[in-house]
Order: sequence, then C-alpha cells, then structure tokens
Amino acid sequence: MKKTIAAFAAVATIAASLAATPASAQRALGAAVAGGIIGGAIVGGAIAASRPAPVYVEGLPPPAPGCYWGRQRFWDGYGWRFRPIQVCG
Repeated sequence: MKKTIAAFAAVATIAASLAATPASAQRALGAAVAGGIIGGAIVGGAIAASRPAPVYVEGLPPPAPGCYWGRQRFWDGYGWRFRPIQVCG
C-alpha cells in the first residue's frame, strides 16, 4: 500500500511540474505521453510488487474406517487429470 501511495505521489508531482511550465502544443503532447508512460510504469511496478491475498484451501476429510485416499486418473476433455477417491477394501 505504501508503494502505491508513493507511486501516485510521484505521478502527481511529475504532472504538476509539467503543467506549471509554459510550453507549446507540440511540447505539451510529448510531455503528456512521457508522463503517462512514466506514471504507468510506476503504478504497474507498485501493483506487480504487491503480494496477493492469502488463500485458504481445505484439505480432504479423514477417510472412513478401513479406507484410504487414492488417486484416480481421468480425462476432462482437455487432458489427463487426477482426483482423490476413497478406496475401501
């Protein structure tokens, strides 16, 4: 979050400095493009550096008495995958 705020502050500073300087229309367009590229790089870098939210994945429940968990291969229409099955014997 700190990096994102710093990125927005940097973009605002660059935009304010470019807006304060007098320039012709040709220079303003180049400055706007450069500011957009620099701002996009800063914001994109801040987003890429942020960590994803943790994800909770629940495990399999314990098998019934006298059983165990095995793996079964199956075709899902795109390729072979595995799924857990309960094997009782």
